[in-house]
Amino acid sequence: MKRRRQKRYGSFLKQNCEAETKSMEIIKGKSILNKVAIGPILYHRKTESQVKRRTVENTEVEISRYEAAVKCAEDELKALHKKACEQVGETGAAVFEVHMMMLEDADYRDSVLNIIKNQKTNAEYAAAVTGDNFYRLFADMDDEYFRARAADVKDITDRLLKILSGDAVESGFLTKPVILMAEDLAPSETVQLEKDMLLGFITEQGSPNSHTAILARSMNIPALVSVPVKEYWDGKMAVIDGETGTLYVDPDEKTLADMKKKKLAEEEKERLLQELKDKEDVTLDGTKVKLYANIGDVSDVAEALKSNAAGIGLFRSEFLYLEKKTYPTEEEQFAAYRQVAEMMAGKEVIIRTLDIGADKQADYFKLKKEENPAMGYRAIRICLTRPEIFRTQLRAIYRASAFGKISIMFPMIASLWEVKKAKEIAASVRDELKEQGVPFGDVAIGIMIETPAAAIISEDLAKEVDFFSIGTNDLTQYTLAIDRQNEQLDDFYNPHHEAVLRMIRMVVENAHKCGKWAGICGELGADLTLTEQFVRMGVDELSVAPSMILKLRKIVREMKAEE
Repeated sequence: MKRRRQKRYGSFLKQNCEAETKSMEIIKGKSILNKVAIGPILYHRKTESQVKRRTVENTEVEISRYEAAVKCAEDELKALHKKACEQVGETGAAVFEVHMMMLEDADYRDSVLNIIKNQKTNAEYAAAVTGDNFYRLFADMDDEYFRARAADVKDITDRLLKILSGDAVESGFLTKPVILMAEDLAPSETVQLEKDMLLGFITEQGSPNSHTAILARSMNIPALVSVPVKEYWDGKMAVIDGETGTLYVDPDEKTLADMKKKKLAEEEKERLLQELKDKEDVTLDGTKVKLYANIGDVSDVAEALKSNAAGIGLFRSEFLYLEKKTYPTEEEQFAAYRQVAEMMAGKEVIIRTLDIGADKQADYFKLKKEENPAMGYRAIRICLTRPEIFRTQLRAIYRASAFGKISIMFPMIASLWEVKKAKEIAASVRDELKEQGVPFGDVAIGIMIETPAAAIISEDLAKEVDFFSIGTNDLTQYTLAIDRQNEQLDDFYNPHHEAVLRMIRMVVENAHKCGKWAGICGELGADLTLTEQFVRMGVDELSVAPSMILKLRKIVREMKAEE
């Protein structure tokens, strides 16, 4: 009798345990993309390269091994960059250019070689020690930009160690559609994932503004970060609700059914959006809005054309510089600008002049390290103090203008004299081309409004230029005094802050007073919750990622500009 009771009690406990393990868990995270993903979880356990110190007699052999590993890593990063360009465009792929530059860093290389020579150690050990030292150096810095570089140092060091140890960099491990879960995912890991097998991903680390998050958005993959991941979730059914930032593990029947309906509704919306491709960008009461595309490279134009963008509102020309090991020539730049102009077939192409500096570094510029690079020597400040670089770019732009409708936009303007000086250099370039008999078109000149100073004096600036484009990313962080990439400040960073919106309204009104148009080319331009507000403010143009154009078109066509 006692044994039967024990048996029944044991069975009862077992059933209860099973019920507990199958009960739904609801976890909140930070959403990367407003979409639903449904599928089994795959826990991605990273394999760390085990590095052992060995004493070597022939240090030259180890140096040669290291140099060969660097070359191999460069080739891998070039392949990743190419793949990323195909998947997400040049802008999203820029992180791999940063990695290539860091790989070539003289201080990093000298440290590795010094350890090999002086300590007579193997290349693996020297690279691992150097990587750890540089990681700590960056991680301990006060400036958020440099702290963010710590993750990049770890990524390139891990790549070198895998090559030196003969371990292949992991790829191709997804064999069925899954929601990938990991403590963290590096950008290089993200872009190598089989896109058709990746339903979504969950990470414990990272922020919505990280390189990996940017890639996920560009790849249209639902993701949550800041989720306390659990190994026992491996293999369980899960749902990512990007709209609410919620993860459901082992969802109950009702939740699963609701989320499936939500996902079907999303897919239907996407289908209906495609029907808007060739529709006019005009409100119900007749207000026209120019919906332009942001691009970083010639390869991005195809996506802009697919959505029937009215033009290119931001051609980030700095990527022509970032992908080179020396200054791009006038002919190289001319070829790129001409190609975009021809492909857009008469639609406006606004080329932002060189915006190197801050988080976009090219070694051959030999820029000094700064404590606060976001507010340092960058963009128009470089162009005006190194006019030979500026003139080369302007010559290429003006020459390309003979093949389409091209406009120029100067970034990071903070004063009237900067605009006048830039225009003066542009005028001298035009005079030079005229004397040489080189044809060029009628090129409009505009500026980016991305500093509070420019916003406040925008009425004066409007008298000097043909148009404004508001760069809301920098304008927001400068106005709020918050580094937008600092994940510790996510709760404080509010791009909808009334101060930012008032500034945008003021800039638009000042532009219109002077008979000029004003647009937005920053992230807020793609914020669908603000579209109606921007149109009613009088914003004339919204320039966004090509994937957002149809979504904006739908809102514009269903709203009234006059409340």
